[in-house]
Amino acid sequence: MSYFLQQLINGVALGSIYGLIAIGYTMVYGIIGMINFAHGDIFMVGSFIALILFLILLSLGVTMIPLALLIVLLVAMCLTAVWGWTVERIAYRPLRESFRLAPLITAIGMSIVLQNFIQVAQGARVKPLQPVVTGGYVLSEGGGFSVILSNIQILIVVTTLVLMVLFWLVITRTALGRAQRACEQDRLMASLSGVNVDRTISLTFVLGAMLAAVAGLLYLLYYGVIDFYIGFIAGIKAFTAAVFGGIGSLPGAMLGGLIIGLIETFWSAYFSIEYKDVAAFSMLAIVLIFFPTGLLGRPEVEKV
Repeated sequence: MSYFLQQLINGVALGSIYGLIAIGYTMVYGIIGMINFAHGDIFMVGSFIALILFLILLSLGVTMIPLALLIVLLVAMCLTAVWGWTVERIAYRPLRESFRLAPLITAIGMSIVLQNFIQVAQGARVKPLQPVVTGGYVLSEGGGFSVILSNIQILIVVTTLVLMVLFWLVITRTALGRAQRACEQDRLMASLSGVNVDRTISLTFVLGAMLAAVAGLLYLLYYGVIDFYIGFIAGIKAFTAAVFGGIGSLPGAMLGGLIIGLIETFWSAYFSIEYKDVAAFSMLAIVLIFFPTGLLGRPEVEKV
């Protein structure tokens, strides 16, 4: 039982990171109906920005962990948001009215560009970071196994919950949220009603990139190592989570992220770790057979 509880804690922490990335996928798809396959690499860029900021603060003598985390979080979110805005302006806006396959090809192209840019700029080797958030709490001991809830896992879960609440408030209580919901229903009618569709879509990419930056920082703190390829792997997992929960549904994206994280963790703990991805994708296929729109997805209504 202790081993099961420990894996449950690990799975929730990992799933929270996947959920934050998945929200970026589901937001963009919900508003403009495109899959932003470069979003995983935006997450990767956010991780590298956070790592560079930590090294800069260390060289400047900033040793207060809470202050360093706050500075890195805010600056990484801002800089990664610029990347997200740039990707939307260069790769997606010119092709918004094109045939549906063109943005998909462009998204894959932008993913490759970002991967190779970081590989050239930072090198192909794994980049380590010494533990920043350490310590934890022993929840139970018995049978030679201790259940430990680390401070970084607490930070991941609390940050995810806070961001989910803030994001829900933005979507439901602000003018930007109303504009996003209007664009999701009908972009043409939204523009005729006075909604600035281009600005709304750009801000959606910016918000998704900011969440990806937070996920990138948490991933860096949790695992302590990053490389230029983590964006592809995490991006595929987060996209799977978004489809699992229901593409276009924000609660579904978080739910899907948690489920994918739990499947990976428990499969790695009780079965062969080499097949954890097979288990996750197989579960996705099974769910889509019975729930074609995902667990919390809504059927798409064709306008005529």
